[in-house]
Amino acid sequence: MMEKVRVGIIGCGFIANDKHLKSLSALKPTVELIAFCDIVEERSQTALSKFGDSGAYTATDYHQLLDDATIDVIHICTPNATHCEIACEAFSAGKHVLCEKPMAITGEEARKMVAAAKSSGKKFTVGYQNRFRDDSLYLRNMVDLGRLGDIYYGQAFALRRRCVPTWGVFMDKEKQGGGPLIDLGTHALDLTLWYMGNYDVESVTGSVFHKMADRYEGNLCGAWDPSKYDVEDSAFGFIKMKNGATINLYASWVLNIMETREACTALSGTNGGAEMTMKGNVYNCTINYAEGGRLVDALVNFGDKIVLGPAVPLENEGIREARQWINCILNDTDPVVLPEQALRVTEILEAIYKSGATGEMIKF
Repeated sequence: MMEKVRVGIIGCGFIANDKHLKSLSALKPTVELIAFCDIVEERSQTALSKFGDSGAYTATDYHQLLDDATIDVIHICTPNATHCEIACEAFSAGKHVLCEKPMAITGEEARKMVAAAKSSGKKFTVGYQNRFRDDSLYLRNMVDLGRLGDIYYGQAFALRRRCVPTWGVFMDKEKQGGGPLIDLGTHALDLTLWYMGNYDVESVTGSVFHKMADRYEGNLCGAWDPSKYDVEDSAFGFIKMKNGATINLYASWVLNIMETREACTALSGTNGGAEMTMKGNVYNCTINYAEGGRLVDALVNFGDKIVLGPAVPLENEGIREARQWINCILNDTDPVVLPEQALRVTEILEAIYKSGATGEMIKF
């Protein structure tokens, strides 16, 4: 049985530093961070200096990490268009893989990744860390207890008013595959499907808008060059499941709305409903139901953290995601985010883009 996991990071940008490296570092000494790869050497050197263990090294070619027999796990934190190629090669090299969301740009690529993982016998998961938030775990428990009953309608919210990420390659369609739908919508859809426990899609209809590429006034991340903005600014999908259940998906970076919500879901079931909301950076959850002849709205506040004692430090969703991932490798169990689930998310997002372009319903 393994006692320690040695990890190599491919892509040392924002998500690697802000989530993966901080979270994995919290799990030392069970985890060793021994290799940092980025096409910009300065980024990998900076990551190494902050997070590297003894003997760690940097590289500009990810194949160097795949050829290193001492590395057990690869974390892929690169632009979306590169996920499939790197993951498939990593599986061939005998590595476990955690790939940042979304799994891939197309369903074909995602299916190839799942097949490569199965063929290799290695673990595979995708970085949907929002499943591990306090409110997400609470709602998961309510669903498992049957408090909502049969969930037949869901709303997946990934809405920003004016918050286009102006750094990196977010606005580059070739490298990312799209804008807010594939960037933010992927999280909201993952949560909604996970709670509904339903991945059997019948059809998808989508609307995709390119209306606000030159409307950068008030953008929280500053102005951008409109000539380099080639992704959608908002997208909306209607997803019908084979059993009749439906989901509405809303995603935007630029949309003239009052209420913004990211990685949130609203669920309607036979016993009750639930709605995730945001206030600043704090997520809340309201459970609604009927009892004693009255309608009841039960707000659960997650702004106040429950401290169990000095021996139990507070953990955020990134650390929880990393912990369960490393434990599933050490204990040979399935990860919380199954690759087949992430595959279906990618297929639905692709269908929304396709429907938006053709004006047709996409049948599964």
